[in-house]
Amino acid sequence: MMFSHIMLGANDLEVSKNFYDAALGALGIKAGSFSHGRYFYRGPAGVFAITKPLDGKEATHANGGTIGFSAKSIDDVNTFYTSGIAHGGSSCEGEPGYREGVAGTIYIAWLRDPVGNKICAMHRPPQDRTKS
Repeated sequence: MMFSHIMLGANDLEVSKNFYDAALGALGIKAGSFSHGRYFYRGPAGVFAITKPLDGKEATHANGGTIGFSAKSIDDVNTFYTSGIAHGGSSCEGEPGYREGVAGTIYIAWLRDPVGNKICAMHRPPQDRTKS
């Protein structure tokens, strides 16, 4: 594993929680739990959290940054995308679909969360796309 957790800033915790509960729920991740002024999403491979910035300033997104979440299927990627948009997110990088890259063929969808953070859900289908 390459990280222990990822935490993003949120200007309105409840708006961001609503978005992440929907988008990550599509990937089988349970709704965020509140602790110490933050919401935590726990999974077998790590922890994702949202918080108001501790310095009291406005939360902003990283230019060039993307956080990727694993998806078990193409349907999960598509549900992540539609759920995220329905709960305050916005589309970026085009519609969900297959992309070819240095790591081979993936099926991926990107969203901007309510603050503007860029996230994605990715599924690596079998070589024969008819089996995905």
